[in-house]
Amino acid sequence: MLTLTTMFKALTLACILALWIGVDALDNGLALTPPMGWMAWERFRCNVDCTNDPDNCISESLFMTMSDLLVSEGYADAGYEVVSLDDCWLADERDVDGKLQPDPLRFPSGLKALGDYIHAKGLLFGMYEDYGTHTCAGYPGILGHLETDANTFAEWGVDYLKLDGCYADPKDMDAGYPEFGQYLNATNRPIVYSCSWPDYQREEGMTPDWESIIKTCNLWRNFDDIQDSWASVTSIVDYYGDNQDSIIPNAGPGHWNDPDMLIIGNFGLSYDQAKVQMALWAILAAPLIMSNDLRDIDPKFKAILLNKEIIAVDQDKLGIQGRRLSKVSLSSIVQVYQRAVVGGSLMS
Repeated sequence: MLTLTTMFKALTLACILALWIGVDALDNGLALTPPMGWMAWERFRCNVDCTNDPDNCISESLFMTMSDLLVSEGYADAGYEVVSLDDCWLADERDVDGKLQPDPLRFPSGLKALGDYIHAKGLLFGMYEDYGTHTCAGYPGILGHLETDANTFAEWGVDYLKLDGCYADPKDMDAGYPEFGQYLNATNRPIVYSCSWPDYQREEGMTPDWESIIKTCNLWRNFDDIQDSWASVTSIVDYYGDNQDSIIPNAGPGHWNDPDMLIIGNFGLSYDQAKVQMALWAILAAPLIMSNDLRDIDPKFKAILLNKEIIAVDQDKLGIQGRRLSKVSLSSIVQVYQRAVVGGSLMS
């Protein structure tokens, strides 16, 4: 397990410069530092009941409100720039032309209008879909419609796309994810590509094709979905530490390992545990994608999320993922981490 003493001061170990050993990577010029932003899933899940719970359902109103708060509460200035949908934004069926469409009651203005609203705030518009026949919640997936859907996302002004992998054969992903990535590139719109490909193959006991993944995706999920609990955070951290020799070499500018969302400000982490998640995500050069309710976040949790020194470590331009140096035993509560950064004096 991880100790509560592994907090911000753990980052003082990140003062040793190291050589970067490069790998051939996706060359779309995007995500040169880990993406930062806000995503709906962990906090709001698949709440589609806008009749009884209008303030918390998956709707254009929710995403407009969170966009407003990212700007007014200082998150955008700190680097949190993506506002991303997750599952359950869709209508149950495609339209008469075979195109994806949002639920008309919950997104009456349409997604192009929502994207325009987000862009007008100086933010980026994030989207969710699934490589399979359906999304994880059962809405239409992209399989069989790859080119049409890539063009639709570009027309809507999407800047960031998370592509899940439910209702798909992991054996098909080695071809399918790169194929969809090619269609995204062909739109000539710069879209950060977040893949779930390695995680689904891992669950099936397959060895992911890392060379292809790095060349295809800007970031990817390696392990289980995060849940709102300390046990979930520590299971992810332990997986990354136990498998770091195969995971770390894949990360760098433009292509990142993604341990999943920041759950800071929700219900499952204490104040000290929240500091640990933030510190370790920075050491791991992880995307900092919050999933919380910015309308009522406790100020002390907000201060963690806006800590400039920790964000600077995460966003370091070398892009070298940190390493677990020691774990005394399997039952140890003490772990030591190190990350090399450009500015060795970032932490005082």
